Amino acid sequence: MCGITGLFDTRGKRAVDDGTLRRMNSSQVHRGPDEGSLHIEPGLGFGHRRLSIIDVATGQQPLFNADGSVVIVFNGEIYNYQALIPELQALGYVFHTKSDTECIVHAWEAWGEDCVQRLRGMFAFAIWDRNRQCLFMARDRLGVKPMYYALLDDGTLLFGSELKSLLAHGGLKRDLDPLAVEEYFALGYVAEPRTVFRQAHKLSPGHSLLVRHGQPLPAQREYWDVRFSLDNPITAADAQAELVERLKESVRLRMIAEVPLGAFLSGGVDSSAVVAMMSGLSDGPVNTCSIAFDDPQFNESAFAQTVADRYGTNHRVETVKSDDFDLIDTLARLYDEPYADSSAIPTYRVCQLARKHVTVALSGDGGDEMFGGYRRYRMHLMEERMRSALPAGLRRPLFGLLGRVYPKADWAPRVFRAKTTFEGMARSAVEAYFHSVSILRGPMREQLFSDRLKRQLAGYDARSVFEHHAGRAGTDDPLALIQYLDIKTYLVGDINTKVDRAAMAHSLEVREPLMDHPLVEWLATLPSSLKVQGQEGKALLKTAMQPHLPHDILYRPKMGFAVPLARWFRGPLRQRVRDAVLGPRLEMTGWFNRAYLEHLVDAHQSGARDYSAPLWTLLMFEAFLRQVVDASVVGPVHQPQSALAEAA
Repeated sequence: MCGITGLFDTRGKRAVDDGTLRRMNSSQVHRGPDEGSLHIEPGLGFGHRRLSIIDVATGQQPLFNADGSVVIVFNGEIYNYQALIPELQALGYVFHTKSDTECIVHAWEAWGEDCVQRLRGMFAFAIWDRNRQCLFMARDRLGVKPMYYALLDDGTLLFGSELKSLLAHGGLKRDLDPLAVEEYFALGYVAEPRTVFRQAHKLSPGHSLLVRHGQPLPAQREYWDVRFSLDNPITAADAQAELVERLKESVRLRMIAEVPLGAFLSGGVDSSAVVAMMSGLSDGPVNTCSIAFDDPQFNESAFAQTVADRYGTNHRVETVKSDDFDLIDTLARLYDEPYADSSAIPTYRVCQLARKHVTVALSGDGGDEMFGGYRRYRMHLMEERMRSALPAGLRRPLFGLLGRVYPKADWAPRVFRAKTTFEGMARSAVEAYFHSVSILRGPMREQLFSDRLKRQLAGYDARSVFEHHAGRAGTDDPLALIQYLDIKTYLVGDINTKVDRAAMAHSLEVREPLMDHPLVEWLATLPSSLKVQGQEGKALLKTAMQPHLPHDILYRPKMGFAVPLARWFRGPLRQRVRDAVLGPRLEMTGWFNRAYLEHLVDAHQSGARDYSAPLWTLLMFEAFLRQVVDASVVGPVHQPQSALAEAA
């Protein structure tokens, strides 16, 4: 696990400034505190920060092939590298290290761009091949590891694990992208391949980029996608047995390390299943850690302890105060872009705890997306059955009217909160799902955004992100479609982003057995009826884990990794949220409707409405402007030529 960065002259071979590259590399020292190295040649500079996990003695980067004509910087882990080494040796390649990094170098030499098809793991890397005169970049299939890039006006291509390395170059324009702002306030993150800065992009999961001197920057090339065929004739019993074996294999591959290794244990189904598999594969007790909250409403530590006791793990718990909100500015700096998932706070804390004892931790991330665990999946399936029973010509006007006139009742029992359901019933399946996952739904964004921002958006709606992916999903199965949408959006933009930045802030490597791509491909062949059964999500995983985990762990209500935002904003953060949302930074962008901002704050703090999610989204956007844009780029917020003013 590491941080990578670099620059490439697409127009020629201009000299690379050592100081600039060193500054870019140093901006990511948290990702790799063990070692830092550079490689510079005419027109090219690579930087690498290393967190030593595998081949600690000889796995330094940048790493070269035998004659020095191919050089790589790599972030991640290739879990099947031990199987690839003899295959590549048989082709005549000589290994000088025992590292997975050298596997990628020789795989590139042997198979070119198709090398990524042979790699099983989480990765983002850049390869310079002097003989072929090309730069090749690739990102893993499910977007576990990040990769950012930007083409500057002078033809310099920058890349890095985090946006901060591109910002450290000094040549990246800080113009904010209004379309990214729309996506952020709808989703809580900026969706791939966009970033908050117009000039920068994310390399999308399962994509690569091949760049040559003197040629225009090409479009990203997709090398992998998941296809939900749902045509596997396997019986339920055989599927359960095969799932256990596939989980064991995935976990076993992720237990390869030369440093202390453990697991997150929340007490939920996913992390508990991973720990159960680890315990069966480990010679000694597994190291586990979890966060407890002093507010019982958010505390799952007793369930984690149950699993720890069953498997005799070395379990460590730390209690986080429910008013643990001091991380707001830290998170803004950490994520480089506006990012609105408040569970980043406990995620940061559990990574902080884990790093005190281990260097590598396995997680249960991806389980909800792969196995059908979210409550919203079951709600969507119910709505889909209702939608299919009525023709669109009748359904849209009827439920559209009910959605408009029915009062929003955040305070009421869920059975009486029908407004969202009515609104969803008036929409298509994709529109309804986008509506259900939006933080600020369309009508709220319409009121929040100023006329100025609406003109800049020119009709753009973040819903188009979902419609684009839905058009490529290759399935009309209701569950499979929304699983595909989440794999392409929420899993990458929210979950993987959250875990990568929180873990790497503490120089901790997190591995994700439930996102093993052969496992994901196999699950996509299974009928949806094995995954969601009535009101039971993750049905296959739960039945498969019955011999391994207590019933109360498998079938208790899902709690999530939440924080008490509503109470914070009416209590200890009352003035802070008011100052941020109604303060000068949001106002100077010219993008927001002041009257609606005042409504959000006043209605929430009076107790009339629960606007905690929209307010947190605004709070984190203001923190981004203050910590990332103002502080490092434009100086005092009142400067008229600031990037904010130009972007507005």
